[in-house]
Amino acid sequence: MARERKKERENREESELSERLVAVNRVAKVVKGGRRFGFAALVVVGDGRGRVGHGHAKAKEVPDAIRKATEQAKRSMIRVPLREGRTLHHDVLGHYGSGKVFLRSAPQGTGIIAGGPLRAIFEALGIQDVVAKALGTNNPYNMVNAAFDALKNMQSPRAVASRRSKKVADIVSNREVGMASEKSETESKED
Repeated sequence: MARERKKERENREESELSERLVAVNRVAKVVKGGRRFGFAALVVVGDGRGRVGHGHAKAKEVPDAIRKATEQAKRSMIRVPLREGRTLHHDVLGHYGSGKVFLRSAPQGTGIIAGGPLRAIFEALGIQDVVAKALGTNNPYNMVNAAFDALKNMQSPRAVASRRSKKVADIVSNREVGMASEKSETESKED
């Protein structure tokens, strides 16, 4: 009975997940008689509410590679705290190999300003307003891994407050004061 309910819940969760194919490569294995061709797929999976994962797999045919990568992505999902369910809590830098990714929170109405693999990650994650810049490489594998490195470093004000034994209002009010002082500095420079 309990197993049936668990299986139903898993099926419901899987149906809610959105899959994004980021890249497909044709790969070759050199053997005695020549080359054996296969395909490698990079997939991003998310629920649109703050959970996202990525997977990479190879197979002889494209659909098999996509299926295997999707299964791997579902197993490697992480939860990312979002501000108001639409943007990041703070700016963050992630890197992997030669790839660096800079993610910035954005005001409402900005949209997703990001290219290629980063856009797929944000759409699967459910972020509506973000500005992202990929530096160092345009290799989709390194960009995805760098973005996930940045997202793993994302912290919510609640987590920071509990770690520092403070109230969430103290943490958030400090952020608002910092933004207001930056705004007043830029306005005074313009005059």
